[in-house]
Amino acid sequence: MNHTITISTNKREGLYDITHEVENVVAKSKVNNGLVNVYVQGATAAIMIQENWDDSVQLDVVDFLKKIIPKGVWLHDAQDGNGDSHIKAGLIGPSETIPIINGNMGLSTWQNIFLCEFDGPRNTRNIAISIISC
Repeated sequence: MNHTITISTNKREGLYDITHEVENVVAKSKVNNGLVNVYVQGATAAIMIQENWDDSVQLDVVDFLKKIIPKGVWLHDAQDGNGDSHIKAGLIGPSETIPIINGNMGLSTWQNIFLCEFDGPRNTRNIAISIISC
């Protein structure tokens, strides 16, 4: 099963919780045991599994990446000013795969799935969700 969800972002950099949207797709699939892959389309965004309880963790991720990969110092900035966005997205990666166990995603209590925006705001970020039954 394949399904695409669309998310809009409202700032240049941030983590956006998409766990409930992915859970809805998994539930509709009726897959009891398998895998769900979450993949963001675009070279300046990523997918990350991170703590869901305290927003400071997500802010710390963004702040850390800003410190180690600053804006405005990369060769690609001459094209469109987002060289840092490409590097951040490449390091985090475009996808995560989560097991489906007894019809539910195998995330722990404190884990959620986040879209990492590094070049927003964007009206549209397409996230492809693929489910494989085992």
